[in-house]
Amino acid sequence: MESPRPLDTVRYIEEQKAVKLINQRKLPETFEYFTAKTVEDVAYAIKNMIVRGAPAIGITAAYGMKLFADTYKGKDFEHDARRALELLKRTRPTGKNLFRALNHIEKAIDKGPEAVIKAADEVVEKEKEYERRIADRSLKFVEMISEKLGKKEITFHTHCNAGRLATYGLFGTATAPIYVAHRNGYRVRAIVDETRPVLQGARLTARELSVAGIDTTVIPDTAIGLALMKGLSDVVVVGADRVCKDRSVTNKIGTYVLATLAKRHNVPFVVVAPTSTFDECTFDNPPPIEERDEREVRYIRDVKIVPDGARVLNYAFDITPAELINYVISEKGIHEVNPI
Repeated sequence: MESPRPLDTVRYIEEQKAVKLINQRKLPETFEYFTAKTVEDVAYAIKNMIVRGAPAIGITAAYGMKLFADTYKGKDFEHDARRALELLKRTRPTGKNLFRALNHIEKAIDKGPEAVIKAADEVVEKEKEYERRIADRSLKFVEMISEKLGKKEITFHTHCNAGRLATYGLFGTATAPIYVAHRNGYRVRAIVDETRPVLQGARLTARELSVAGIDTTVIPDTAIGLALMKGLSDVVVVGADRVCKDRSVTNKIGTYVLATLAKRHNVPFVVVAPTSTFDECTFDNPPPIEERDEREVRYIRDVKIVPDGARVLNYAFDITPAELINYVISEKGIHEVNPI
């Protein structure tokens, strides 16, 4: 499918020797860029969710290593490059793309800076190609689900942000079916849940889709069950930080709840992710689940909502068993898990 004009989620600026990222912590009120001039700046951007979304994190880490190699002035490149790579690996533990990107680049370190730069560019080009091909596969899925529904009107329910802001910026992953349906003459609506505690659904996905001219409604996370019970959605589409070999999925916290309720109300549940997200983990042997700073729960922006006397537990992800998943869409095709 022909790609739209890319959203500049993350770019390497050759003339400045810098990585330029949309600062997603500032959205939707302010659209501004964060400029990383060192690998430490890149690690900060990933760890603090200036950039987020598994494919975008992998791309950013690759560009971080490219930046390191492109500006290196030291005497022991291999030693220092491995230290830079380990710094990036420590930023976020759950998403697979980060580690896949860095593992690819690690194989080039002993060959010098030019080899690292080439390996980093290979990571980015592969993620871009995955994103284009996911859009093609998504159109096939839209045609299939439209035929099953018997109509060309589709309401998609999505969680968190697996859109253009979470990837190189072409179609996104979970939003790819929404965008391609919209571009191909389907009447499309989107229901977006807020996605507490950082509100990626309300702040990011709702902005993306509404700017694209898609009829978008935001609901509180606590309204998911009622919305599905009332039949407001035709299909649920989410992204993934890891797709396990048993087709269980690790994704943003709340995905498991959404999948459970979708199954209860017979709404198809679909995961969209590139194979760079696929892993050897299983539901019984899951990847590490990141626990983030309690301030994300204790405060909404700068407003304190949880009293000091109460503790906070802030899991960033959960794992959804394969029995709750109907399809997984990747650049390789539509994988049937529990087909409808």
